Amino acid sequence: MKSLATTRIRILLGIVAAVAGVLILKLYSVQIVHGDEYAKKADMQYVKPNTVLFDRGSIFFQTKDGTEVGAATVKDGFTLAVIPTEIKDASTASAAYDLVSKIVTVNRTNFIEKATKKNDPYEEIQKRIPNTEGLAIAALNIPGVRVYKDTWRIYPANTTAAQTIGLVGFQGNTVAGRYGLESFYEKILGRTAASSQVNFFAELFTDIRKTVFTDQPVEGDVITSIEPSVQNYLEKMLIATEAKWQSDSLGAIVINPNTGAIYAMGALPSFNPNDVSKVKNPAVFSNPLVENNYEMGSIIKPLTMAAGIDSGAVRAETTYNDKGFIELNSKRINNWDGKAHGITSMQDILSQSLNVGSAFIASKMGNETLRTYFMHFGIGTTTGIDQPNEQKGIISNLKSTRDVEYATAAFGQGIAMTPIATVRALSILANGGKLLRPHIASRIDYAVGTSKVVDGGEPVQVLKTETTDEVTRMLVNVVDKVMKHGEAKMEHYSIAAKTGTAQIANPAGGGYYKDRYLHSFFGYFPAYKPQFLVFMYHVYPKGAQYASETLTDPFLDMAKFLINYYQIPPDR
Repeated sequence: MKSLATTRIRILLGIVAAVAGVLILKLYSVQIVHGDEYAKKADMQYVKPNTVLFDRGSIFFQTKDGTEVGAATVKDGFTLAVIPTEIKDASTASAAYDLVSKIVTVNRTNFIEKATKKNDPYEEIQKRIPNTEGLAIAALNIPGVRVYKDTWRIYPANTTAAQTIGLVGFQGNTVAGRYGLESFYEKILGRTAASSQVNFFAELFTDIRKTVFTDQPVEGDVITSIEPSVQNYLEKMLIATEAKWQSDSLGAIVINPNTGAIYAMGALPSFNPNDVSKVKNPAVFSNPLVENNYEMGSIIKPLTMAAGIDSGAVRAETTYNDKGFIELNSKRINNWDGKAHGITSMQDILSQSLNVGSAFIASKMGNETLRTYFMHFGIGTTTGIDQPNEQKGIISNLKSTRDVEYATAAFGQGIAMTPIATVRALSILANGGKLLRPHIASRIDYAVGTSKVVDGGEPVQVLKTETTDEVTRMLVNVVDKVMKHGEAKMEHYSIAAKTGTAQIANPAGGGYYKDRYLHSFFGYFPAYKPQFLVFMYHVYPKGAQYASETLTDPFLDMAKFLINYYQIPPDR
């Protein structure tokens, strides 16, 4: 009995200690972290009766030195309204307008018309009036004119990372996240009507219940790994690439392949979440980097090479006789140049981007082994990135019994992947063979004063480090000796990279267009201890057939920017 009593006392003391800890955190939250928020709630003289002010957690970018920059925040101001029952006649309405119009620009006809509606208790004139102007109007004390406190969602960076951040919209009578991080982290960012008006002690003990009994605090802010300068440079690069090649669509991602943290991701066409009234096609709100599948072409060849070497089917020194084509299941596979290359090395499969060579590696492995490795690379599954509506890859060809399907998959045709799944798979080559979860959030700051770090999860070793070292060496050789005829080589920095050109499937008649291509490019650097992996693609660029023509220079520009901006020391 004495032992049981002692146990109960310890449990009780533990709960008391936890409550005390939460109380301290809450007081800190009220007085320091959310002092401005509570000051606004205390200023109720301008709040319209029977209304609840909009409130929502914030989303932040994060600079390289850890400074947080607002990506989605709440702004407060005023709504201008008139009370027609307090306005005697048109002359009084006109005089009221003259006073108001000296402070804010409003439509005279609209103002007079609403102000003179007989027996009308309330008419709204204009929303989102800045605080200074709203208070100035209130100070005039104009009969029949009111200003009411208002709050709304703003995106200070406008179009920057628009699809990634997302936007809010009405779901029934409430505002909620509809796309991007706004949607994915709705439970964190959302605020209930009750919580926005609840008193301190009610909120305190709500937080105690969440923390002590469930250990699941809910409301908070999302701090991302998106670096605003990197994001802006990436988007300028996309705009310039689109302008030069008139691409139907395009996108890019910058990721830390060792942690899964994304520094930048963007796509065109895009939008400004502050003003969606001009958007004609709502599909632009979705994030194609996680929702759209593409046949990626030759950037898949390094994965095939890695699988071949790791499985022991081939070695870096292996050669084969390249006749320029092979026939499988009554289908003919050609090299991109239509040429036979004779006795050919594994290096040349990557350097010359040979389809027949990739098919050779697939045949040496066998269909089951190729399928197993590709599945281990995450091809055909979602990555778990913190974005809504992520799609799985299309890999039905890897379930086929026909050899030709595996041969084409080996050079990136016949299977389709989202850009983010492609980036996750290619990061395996850069990080020593580990499969990680890409993520945009780096930290969640809860309203109760606690934080949670977001990372890439437990890494899964899917390739030997010796394998990725070998493939990296081969990809560095591609850049140093082949890309732009050797002009892409950086004297003091090693870069591992590969281009990809894939025919675009024809949804109408089946098969592939003969004159439409998807261009892709990926590279990581410094190659042997990489801090960045950059991936980019564009759909149906005009005036060029190969990705080496359209994406090499944008990639090199991005690489040089990152090296300079982060002051990366030379590695050779």
